[in-house]
Amino acid sequence: MSQPSGTQPRSFWREPRAWLQSFWTFSRPHTVIGTSLSVWALYAIAVDTVGEQSLSGASVAAIAWLACLGGNIYIVGLNQLTDVGIDRINKPHLPIAAGEFAPAQARWLVGLSGSSALAIAALSGRWLFATIATSLIVGTAYSLPPIRLKRSPLLAALCILFVRGVVVNLGLFLHFTSAIAGRELLTPSVWALSGFIFVFTIAIAIFKDVPDLEGDKQFNITTLTILLGKRSVFNIARWIASSCYLGLIAVSLVWEVDLNPVFLVATHFLLLGGLWWRSRGVDLDRKPEIVSFYQFIWKLFFLEYLLLPAACWLA
Repeated sequence: MSQPSGTQPRSFWREPRAWLQSFWTFSRPHTVIGTSLSVWALYAIAVDTVGEQSLSGASVAAIAWLACLGGNIYIVGLNQLTDVGIDRINKPHLPIAAGEFAPAQARWLVGLSGSSALAIAALSGRWLFATIATSLIVGTAYSLPPIRLKRSPLLAALCILFVRGVVVNLGLFLHFTSAIAGRELLTPSVWALSGFIFVFTIAIAIFKDVPDLEGDKQFNITTLTILLGKRSVFNIARWIASSCYLGLIAVSLVWEVDLNPVFLVATHFLLLGGLWWRSRGVDLDRKPEIVSFYQFIWKLFFLEYLLLPAACWLA
Protein backbone atom coordinates (compact mmCIF):
# COMPACT_ATOMS: atom_id res chain seq x y z
CA MET A 1 0.00 0.00 0.00
CA SER A 2 1.56 3.31 -1.08
CA GLN A 3 1.95 6.34 1.15
CA PRO A 4 -0.39 9.30 0.68
CA SER A 5 1.32 11.88 -1.53
CA GLY A 6 3.29 14.57 0.26
CA THR A 7 3.59 12.66 3.53
CA GLN A 8 6.63 11.31 5.30
CA PRO A 9 6.41 8.54 7.93
CA ARG A 10 7.34 9.76 11.39
CA SER A 11 10.52 8.58 13.08
CA PHE A 12 10.78 8.17 16.83
CA TRP A 13 14.39 9.35 16.79
CA ARG A 14 13.74 12.51 14.78
CA GLU A 15 10.43 13.59 16.34
CA PRO A 16 9.67 11.48 19.43
CA ARG A 17 6.70 13.54 20.63
CA ALA A 18 4.92 13.44 17.26
CA TRP A 19 5.69 9.72 16.92
CA LEU A 20 4.23 8.99 20.35
CA GLN A 21 1.11 10.97 19.47
CA SER A 22 0.70 8.85 16.33
CA PHE A 23 1.31 5.68 18.34
CA TRP A 24 -1.41 6.70 20.81
CA THR A 25 -3.83 7.19 17.92
CA PHE A 26 -2.67 3.88 16.40
CA SER A 27 -3.52 2.09 19.66
CA ARG A 28 -7.15 3.36 19.41
CA PRO A 29 -7.41 5.12 22.82
CA HIS A 30 -11.05 4.16 23.50
CA THR A 31 -10.11 0.47 23.29
CA VAL A 32 -7.05 0.99 25.51
CA ILE A 33 -9.21 2.70 28.13
CA GLY A 34 -11.79 -0.10 27.95
CA THR A 35 -9.11 -2.78 28.28
CA SER A 36 -7.44 -1.00 31.19
CA LEU A 37 -10.69 -0.52 33.08
CA SER A 38 -11.67 -4.15 32.57
CA VAL A 39 -8.37 -5.43 33.99
CA TRP A 40 -8.41 -3.28 37.11
CA ALA A 41 -12.16 -3.69 37.70
CA LEU A 42 -11.86 -7.47 37.60
CA TYR A 43 -8.88 -7.28 39.93
CA ALA A 44 -10.90 -5.15 42.37
CA ILE A 45 -13.76 -7.68 42.35
CA ALA A 46 -11.29 -10.54 42.80
CA VAL A 47 -9.73 -8.81 45.82
CA ASP A 48 -13.17 -8.30 47.34
CA THR A 49 -14.04 -11.93 46.64
CA VAL A 50 -10.99 -13.55 48.20
CA GLY A 51 -10.58 -10.91 50.90
CA GLU A 52 -6.87 -10.49 50.32
CA GLN A 53 -5.08 -7.37 49.16
CA SER A 54 -1.31 -7.18 48.89
CA LEU A 55 1.52 -5.70 46.90
CA SER A 56 2.05 -9.04 45.18
CA GLY A 57 -1.61 -9.07 44.13
CA ALA A 58 -1.27 -5.59 42.64
CA SER A 59 1.81 -6.71 40.71
CA VAL A 60 -0.20 -9.64 39.30
CA ALA A 61 -2.77 -7.13 38.03
CA ALA A 62 -0.09 -4.82 36.60
CA ILE A 63 1.52 -7.66 34.66
CA ALA A 64 -1.86 -8.81 33.32
CA TRP A 65 -2.57 -5.20 32.33
CA LEU A 66 0.65 -5.01 30.28
CA ALA A 67 -0.17 -8.29 28.53
CA CYS A 68 -3.69 -7.12 27.72
CA LEU A 69 -2.44 -3.78 26.39
CA GLY A 70 -0.04 -5.62 24.10
CA GLY A 71 -2.87 -7.81 22.86
CA ASN A 72 -5.09 -4.77 22.37
CA ILE A 73 -2.50 -2.97 20.23
CA TYR A 74 -1.93 -6.11 18.17
CA ILE A 75 -5.64 -6.48 17.38
CA VAL A 76 -6.39 -2.84 16.52
CA GLY A 77 -3.08 -2.45 14.67
CA LEU A 78 -3.68 -5.52 12.53
CA ASN A 79 -7.13 -4.20 11.68
CA GLN A 80 -5.61 -0.93 10.49
CA LEU A 81 -3.00 -2.74 8.39
CA THR A 82 -5.70 -4.64 6.52
CA ASP A 83 -8.07 -1.66 6.19
CA VAL A 84 -5.81 1.13 4.89
CA GLY A 85 -7.99 1.86 1.85
CA ILE A 86 -11.19 1.84 3.90
CA ASP A 87 -9.63 4.00 6.61
CA ARG A 88 -8.58 6.65 4.08
CA ILE A 89 -12.32 7.18 3.55
CA ASN A 90 -13.79 6.43 6.99
CA LYS A 91 -10.94 7.31 9.37
CA PRO A 92 -8.31 9.37 7.51
CA HIS A 93 -6.79 10.52 10.82
CA LEU A 94 -5.43 7.04 11.63
CA PRO A 95 -1.61 6.92 11.32
CA ILE A 96 -1.26 4.44 8.44
CA ALA A 97 -4.06 6.02 6.41
CA ALA A 98 -2.60 9.48 7.09
CA GLY A 99 0.93 8.38 6.15
CA GLU A 100 2.33 9.03 9.64
CA PHE A 101 3.31 5.35 9.92
CA ALA A 102 4.60 3.32 7.01
CA PRO A 103 3.03 -0.14 6.71
CA ALA A 104 6.41 -1.69 7.56
CA GLN A 105 6.56 0.33 10.79
CA ALA A 106 3.05 -0.74 11.68
CA ARG A 107 3.86 -4.40 11.02
CA TRP A 108 6.78 -4.18 13.45
CA LEU A 109 4.55 -2.58 16.10
CA VAL A 110 1.85 -5.21 15.62
CA GLY A 111 4.32 -8.11 15.73
CA LEU A 112 6.18 -6.77 18.76
CA SER A 113 2.94 -6.07 20.65
CA GLY A 114 1.46 -9.50 19.97
CA SER A 115 4.62 -11.47 20.76
CA SER A 116 5.22 -9.45 23.95
CA ALA A 117 1.65 -10.08 25.09
CA LEU A 118 1.99 -13.82 24.53
CA ALA A 119 5.39 -13.98 26.24
CA ILE A 120 4.20 -12.09 29.33
CA ALA A 121 1.05 -14.21 29.54
CA ALA A 122 2.93 -17.49 29.12
CA LEU A 123 5.15 -16.61 32.08
CA SER A 124 2.20 -15.53 34.24
CA GLY A 125 -0.20 -18.46 34.26
CA ARG A 126 -2.43 -20.64 32.14
CA TRP A 127 -5.57 -18.55 32.50
CA LEU A 128 -3.88 -15.33 31.40
CA PHE A 129 -2.19 -17.14 28.51
CA ALA A 130 -5.50 -18.68 27.44
CA THR A 131 -7.14 -15.23 27.59
CA ILE A 132 -4.45 -13.51 25.53
CA ALA A 133 -3.99 -16.33 23.03
CA THR A 134 -7.72 -16.68 22.39
CA SER A 135 -8.12 -12.91 21.98
CA LEU A 136 -5.26 -12.75 19.48
CA ILE A 137 -6.56 -15.71 17.48
CA VAL A 138 -10.04 -14.19 17.23
CA GLY A 139 -8.59 -10.74 16.45
CA THR A 140 -6.46 -12.23 13.66
CA ALA A 141 -9.41 -14.11 12.17
CA TYR A 142 -11.47 -10.91 12.37
CA SER A 143 -9.11 -8.86 10.20
CA LEU A 144 -6.80 -11.08 8.17
CA PRO A 145 -7.65 -12.68 4.83
CA PRO A 146 -8.65 -15.23 3.78
CA ILE A 147 -10.90 -15.66 6.86
CA ARG A 148 -11.57 -11.93 7.52
CA LEU A 149 -14.66 -12.43 9.66
CA LYS A 150 -15.42 -8.70 9.63
CA ARG A 151 -16.93 -9.16 6.15
CA SER A 152 -19.96 -10.76 7.85
CA PRO A 153 -21.95 -8.48 10.19
CA LEU A 154 -23.01 -11.43 12.37
CA LEU A 155 -19.54 -12.96 12.67
CA ALA A 156 -17.94 -9.55 13.23
CA ALA A 157 -20.31 -8.83 16.11
CA LEU A 158 -19.78 -12.31 17.56
CA CYS A 159 -16.00 -11.80 17.53
CA ILE A 160 -16.20 -8.56 19.49
CA LEU A 161 -18.73 -9.67 22.08
CA PHE A 162 -17.04 -13.07 22.55
CA VAL A 163 -13.69 -11.47 23.37
CA ARG A 164 -14.98 -8.48 25.36
CA GLY A 165 -17.89 -10.21 27.06
CA VAL A 166 -16.64 -13.74 27.72
CA VAL A 167 -12.92 -14.30 27.21
CA VAL A 168 -11.60 -11.17 28.94
CA ASN A 169 -13.98 -11.08 31.90
CA LEU A 170 -14.01 -14.76 32.83
CA GLY A 171 -10.40 -15.45 31.87
CA LEU A 172 -8.94 -12.54 33.81
CA PHE A 173 -11.07 -13.20 36.89
CA LEU A 174 -9.99 -16.84 36.98
CA HIS A 175 -6.39 -15.69 36.55
CA PHE A 176 -6.65 -13.20 39.43
CA THR A 177 -8.37 -15.49 41.92
CA SER A 178 -5.99 -18.31 41.07
CA ALA A 179 -2.88 -16.12 41.35
CA ILE A 180 -3.95 -14.26 44.50
CA ALA A 181 -5.66 -16.97 46.53
CA GLY A 182 -4.78 -20.22 44.77
CA ARG A 183 -8.46 -20.86 44.01
CA GLU A 184 -10.30 -20.54 40.70
CA LEU A 185 -13.59 -18.78 41.44
CA LEU A 186 -16.47 -17.30 39.47
CA THR A 187 -18.86 -15.24 41.59
CA PRO A 188 -22.37 -13.86 40.86
CA SER A 189 -20.93 -10.35 40.50
CA VAL A 190 -18.57 -11.48 37.74
CA TRP A 191 -21.36 -13.31 35.95
CA ALA A 192 -23.47 -10.14 36.20
CA LEU A 193 -20.63 -8.02 34.81
CA SER A 194 -19.91 -10.52 32.03
CA GLY A 195 -23.58 -10.74 31.06
CA PHE A 196 -23.94 -6.96 30.94
CA ILE A 197 -20.74 -6.47 28.91
CA PHE A 198 -21.63 -9.37 26.60
CA VAL A 199 -24.97 -7.82 25.62
CA PHE A 200 -23.82 -4.20 25.72
CA THR A 201 -20.96 -5.06 23.36
CA ILE A 202 -23.57 -6.11 20.80
CA ALA A 203 -24.80 -2.51 20.78
CA ILE A 204 -21.23 -1.26 20.29
CA ALA A 205 -20.47 -3.85 17.62
CA ILE A 206 -23.44 -3.01 15.42
CA PHE A 207 -23.33 0.75 15.96
CA LYS A 208 -19.61 1.13 15.22
CA ASP A 209 -20.27 0.72 11.48
CA VAL A 210 -22.87 3.50 11.27
CA PRO A 211 -20.25 6.28 10.82
CA ASP A 212 -18.33 4.12 8.30
CA LEU A 213 -21.13 3.56 5.81
CA GLU A 214 -19.42 5.12 2.77
CA GLY A 215 -16.10 3.32 3.04
CA ASP A 216 -17.67 -0.04 3.87
CA LYS A 217 -20.02 0.25 0.87
CA GLN A 218 -17.16 1.14 -1.49
CA PHE A 219 -15.04 -1.82 -0.36
CA ASN A 220 -17.94 -4.30 -0.29
CA ILE A 221 -17.92 -4.79 3.50
CA THR A 222 -21.45 -5.89 4.36
CA THR A 223 -22.65 -4.41 7.64
CA LEU A 224 -26.03 -4.13 9.30
CA THR A 225 -25.97 -0.42 8.52
CA ILE A 226 -25.80 -1.21 4.80
CA LEU A 227 -28.45 -3.91 5.09
CA LEU A 228 -30.93 -2.12 7.36
CA GLY A 229 -30.06 1.57 7.23
CA LYS A 230 -28.73 4.01 9.82
CA ARG A 231 -32.01 4.66 11.63
CA SER A 232 -32.83 0.99 12.16
CA VAL A 233 -29.34 0.16 13.47
CA PHE A 234 -29.42 3.24 15.71
CA ASN A 235 -32.72 2.14 17.26
CA ILE A 236 -31.62 -1.48 17.63
CA ALA A 237 -28.39 -0.45 19.39
CA ARG A 238 -30.30 1.89 21.71
CA TRP A 239 -32.79 -0.81 22.72
CA ILE A 240 -30.04 -3.39 23.25
CA ALA A 241 -28.18 -1.00 25.55
CA SER A 242 -31.43 -0.26 27.38
CA SER A 243 -32.07 -3.97 27.90
CA CYS A 244 -28.69 -4.25 29.62
CA TYR A 245 -29.64 -1.66 32.22
CA LEU A 246 -33.13 -3.04 32.75
CA GLY A 247 -31.79 -6.59 32.94
CA LEU A 248 -29.17 -5.74 35.56
CA ILE A 249 -31.74 -3.82 37.59
CA ALA A 250 -34.06 -6.84 37.50
CA VAL A 251 -31.25 -9.21 38.51
CA SER A 252 -30.33 -7.06 41.51
CA LEU A 253 -33.98 -6.98 42.67
CA VAL A 254 -34.98 -10.59 42.02
CA TRP A 255 -31.84 -12.64 42.67
CA GLU A 256 -29.51 -12.50 45.61
CA VAL A 257 -26.18 -11.43 44.18
CA ASP A 258 -23.10 -10.00 45.88
CA LEU A 259 -23.93 -6.45 44.72
CA ASN A 260 -25.51 -3.51 46.54
CA PRO A 261 -29.06 -3.33 45.07
CA VAL A 262 -29.81 0.26 46.08
CA PHE A 263 -26.62 1.59 44.52
CA LEU A 264 -27.05 -0.59 41.43
CA VAL A 265 -30.69 0.35 40.79
CA ALA A 266 -30.15 4.08 41.36
CA THR A 267 -27.08 4.39 39.14
CA HIS A 268 -28.46 2.26 36.32
CA PHE A 269 -31.81 4.03 36.18
CA LEU A 270 -29.85 7.27 35.96
CA LEU A 271 -27.70 5.95 33.12
CA LEU A 272 -30.73 4.56 31.29
CA GLY A 273 -32.35 7.98 31.41
CA GLY A 274 -29.11 9.59 30.25
CA LEU A 275 -28.90 7.22 27.29
CA TRP A 276 -32.38 8.13 26.04
CA TRP A 277 -31.93 11.83 26.70
CA ARG A 278 -28.61 11.88 24.82
CA SER A 279 -29.96 9.86 21.89
CA ARG A 280 -32.95 12.13 21.19
CA GLY A 281 -31.11 14.84 19.29
CA VAL A 282 -28.72 12.76 17.16
CA ASP A 283 -28.85 13.76 13.49
CA LEU A 284 -27.98 10.60 11.56
CA ASP A 285 -27.24 12.65 8.42
CA ARG A 286 -24.28 14.30 10.14
CA LYS A 287 -21.26 12.10 10.70
CA PRO A 288 -19.78 14.19 13.58
CA GLU A 289 -22.99 13.68 15.58
CA ILE A 290 -22.96 9.93 14.90
CA VAL A 291 -19.32 9.70 15.99
CA SER A 292 -20.07 11.75 19.12
CA PHE A 293 -22.91 9.43 20.09
CA TYR A 294 -20.73 6.38 19.43
CA GLN A 295 -18.14 7.83 21.82
CA PHE A 296 -20.92 8.38 24.36
CA ILE A 297 -21.83 4.67 24.15
CA TRP A 298 -18.20 3.81 24.86
CA LYS A 299 -18.28 6.09 27.93
CA LEU A 300 -21.30 4.16 29.22
CA PHE A 301 -19.31 0.97 28.62
CA PHE A 302 -16.38 2.40 30.61
CA LEU A 303 -18.66 3.40 33.49
CA GLU A 304 -19.84 -0.17 34.00
CA TYR A 305 -16.32 -1.24 34.92
CA LEU A 306 -16.40 1.39 37.67
CA LEU A 307 -19.96 0.86 38.91
CA LEU A 308 -19.97 -2.95 39.22
CA PRO A 309 -16.83 -3.11 41.41
CA ALA A 310 -18.27 -0.25 43.51
CA ALA A 311 -21.55 -2.16 43.93
CA CYS A 312 -19.57 -5.24 44.86
CA TRP A 313 -17.52 -3.42 47.51
CA LEU A 314 -20.66 -1.75 48.92
CA ALA A 315 -22.53 -5.06 49.26
